[in-house]
Amino acid sequence: MAEWIQKDERQYEHVKQSVQKRGASEEKAEEIAARTVNKQRRKEGRTPNKTTQGTGKPQQRLEERSKRELYNRARQLDIQGRSKMRKADLIEAIHDRQ
Repeated sequence: MAEWIQKDERQYEHVKQSVQKRGASEEKAEEIAARTVNKQRRKEGRTPNKTTQGTGKPQQRLEERSKRELYNRARQLDIQGRSKMRKADLIEAIHDRQ
């Protein structure tokens, strides 16, 4: 994982102190601060975004794709009931359509 730069460390401490002043526990403040810094890093392109809005790599097996990728592919194929399906159900439905 990429290392934080000094700017990230300063932002983390600032957010952590701010959240603690509002009455949050130290543990909660650390979580919020880390999420805030990591969100900013993703926004600036300094760290990869793990989630995808697409359907995954076409050469990748369906079983290796995320549930969101499978859901998006099922939407492309107009599979009914996809929102209530589990990952295994989505894989089966997509296999049946292709």
